[in-house]
Order: sequence, then C-alpha cells, then structure tokens
Amino acid sequence: MSLTYLLDTNIISEPLKPLPDRQVVDSINRYGSEIAVPVFVIYELTKGVYQLPESKRRSRILYYIENVVYNLPILPYTKAAAIWQGKETARLQHIGKSPSFADMQIASIAKTNDLILVTRNLADFQYITGLKLENWFK
Repeated sequence: MSLTYLLDTNIISEPLKPLPDRQVVDSINRYGSEIAVPVFVIYELTKGVYQLPESKRRSRILYYIENVVYNLPILPYTKAAAIWQGKETARLQHIGKSPSFADMQIASIAKTNDLILVTRNLADFQYITGLKLENWFK
C-alpha cells in the first residue's frame, strides 16, 4: 500500500493519553500501512519524552516512540519542501497571515509528498493553498 496520511504530533501522540480518543486510535490502527510522520514530529516527541523525569510514564512513552513511531515511515524536509514553504509563506504573509514556521514545515512535507495532513488543529492550516486536511477527532 502507498502512503496517504501524514500525522501531526497531536494525532500520533493520542494513544499515549490516559483516555485516548477511540476514533483516533482506531484510525491509526486502520490506516497503519498508509501513515507517515514528518521528521519534526520525531523531534517534538523525543524532546518531550526526555524532558520528563525518570518514571514509569516516561518509560511507557519512550517505549511507544521507539517501537511504534520510529518504525513508521519518517519523511524528511527536502529542497522541494523548502521551496514550496518559502513561496507559500510569502503568499500567506501578503494576505496578512503569519503561520508558524513549524506548521509550515509540516505542511510542506505533506504537500510535496501529496499526502493528507491529519491534525486536530485544522485552523492552523486553513489558509494554505491546496493542502488536504483531515481531523480524526470527531
């Protein structure tokens, strides 16, 4: 199967919550062979877990990251993504929008790989031209 979805941090980290959203977890399981994560999500998760004090919780999160997330396709930030991000950020700034640099990096990876970006924060990406979005929280 080919890749269809690029998961934002707020989606791939949902199974770690004490009471995870069932629909999100079911979607991750259902589309497992079609999902990827951007390299920046790896950074966010890794930084987050190592900021936690040594504990059972930290060990559980680290296990999930190392045995689930790290085994997904991890997509890099490429030259094509950088060019697309530069052009789209300039366009957005011309219309008075100032998206975050990190959000634009994630969007550029989704866009240049023709993937659907799955995020809970649809509003952060709403003005981006041609970006396909889904929210698995319902």
